Amino acid sequence: MTDTTQTAAECPCRSGKPLDACCGPYLAGMPAPTAEALMRSRYSAFATGNIDYLHDTLLPSTRDDFNREEIETWAKNSVWTGVEIRSTEAGQPGDSEGIVEFVARFSMNGKPMTHHETSRFTHQDGRWFYVDGQLGARPRSGPKVGRNDPCPCGSGKKYKKCHGA
Repeated sequence: MTDTTQTAAECPCRSGKPLDACCGPYLAGMPAPTAEALMRSRYSAFATGNIDYLHDTLLPSTRDDFNREEIETWAKNSVWTGVEIRSTEAGQPGDSEGIVEFVARFSMNGKPMTHHETSRFTHQDGRWFYVDGQLGARPRSGPKVGRNDPCPCGSGKKYKKCHGA
């Protein structure tokens, strides 16, 4: 099932762009330019039931672990309602690896659900591929930021009003 609350032309990844200006070209075979773009297009593939794309964007050495029936059941029996990018590391043109932390939202049997994953991507032969993922947030390193400290992103806001919310 696909989410019926979006317009026909809106990209399932909820970028605010039309499908043909967002994930559509990647779903049609064009290489995604970044790890985040690949992750968003994989979400859109779940939302549209494009199981072949999910398989083809896996790192070739990991494709034997792909359970087509299980993935297809999950994709088609869910109403996909959006994805939130929590963080990215590398994964840009010229990088060989990238990490994307995201939360995918969907409902199954009428029950709202989330899938929170930190995914690893690699760039080989001119294309980004999904390598694997770890459920939940990526462990963070560095000093702990207090709620009333300035946000480390440089916004000038307190952490609790910016990224600490």
